[in-house]
Amino acid sequence: MRTTHLMAAAVAGTVLATAACGSAPAADPAAPAGPDTTITWQSTGGDNTEYEKQAFQEPFTARTGARFENVTSLNYISQLLTMVEQGQTVWDVVHTGSYLVKQYCGTLFEPVDLSRFPADLVPEGTTTECSVPATKYAAGFAYDAAAYQGDAPTTIGDFFDTARFPGKRVVFAGSPKGIIEAALVADGVPPEALYPLDVDRALAKLGTIKSDIIFAPSFTALQQNLVNKQATMTITLSGRLGIIRDSGSDLVPVWDFTSWDFDAFVVPKGAPNAAAAKESLEFALQPEQLRTYSALSGLTPVRSDVDPSSVEYTESGKLFNPFLGGDRGDVVLQDPEYWARNYNAVAEKWTAWQVG
Repeated sequence: MRTTHLMAAAVAGTVLATAACGSAPAADPAAPAGPDTTITWQSTGGDNTEYEKQAFQEPFTARTGARFENVTSLNYISQLLTMVEQGQTVWDVVHTGSYLVKQYCGTLFEPVDLSRFPADLVPEGTTTECSVPATKYAAGFAYDAAAYQGDAPTTIGDFFDTARFPGKRVVFAGSPKGIIEAALVADGVPPEALYPLDVDRALAKLGTIKSDIIFAPSFTALQQNLVNKQATMTITLSGRLGIIRDSGSDLVPVWDFTSWDFDAFVVPKGAPNAAAAKESLEFALQPEQLRTYSALSGLTPVRSDVDPSSVEYTESGKLFNPFLGGDRGDVVLQDPEYWARNYNAVAEKWTAWQVG
């Protein structure tokens, strides 16, 4: 993650310019949310930012009068490292992944009062001193039903059987999470014995079909590969599968082995509106808001007192959701402690293997 300093000069200039802009008084980090508060919310952009506006921000504004400014950066950890190191944090909320929360709690992210959050209603190992999880999603295996109308895939091993099930497989090039777990289970590792991951064994298994894998540089490209029939199978984010199906690909899920992960909203160190930000997140993690967000995004609330069947998912959203009950095979948490310690090293191996 120290590649951050490659961007330090540019980011620092942006941060300092933002801090110097105008003559408005500095925000009070301890002030509660109110009409004079503007919470700067860093998210993933696109449709997801619109979902967060509808589910979290607009209802919070209606309740408190606080306003939101939404920002998006693909290199948000890099930018945040620079902000915190220079004492010039300008964001109040950051939407991030499980392993990053584990890596940077106390370094980049503020501790929160867990008694104010549903920490007792989420799975063991998913909380930190800085967060509780919001929603969960899976690395789902799906295939194009039009390509396999007779003999169809039924197990995770079928993803690796190009003799019986010919066709290109497409995966997201940018992250090894989910695909490494799938390769190991397909190679005979019991789902309950996955961690610590044998990455070399997983890459060797993937190597048996490497010539049939398309490494998509983005989820948009992955979607296009499937809709345009350039690929007939994928292992990718479950929420994306519904979107791809609705875009014209006749995807069908395979319920054999699925690994899942979660996201979280955190308050960065030195946030100018820290108290108001924590208040907004406490509000966002309540059942009503989580149901709305999940229905829009296709994700699933983590807290145990929200029944996934109570979320008004679309038909495609239901089809690829591994948390709705019934026989959906083995559904295993991607160990957040393992990934927090090892993500960088595994990602480097994954990238080198793709180009090697």
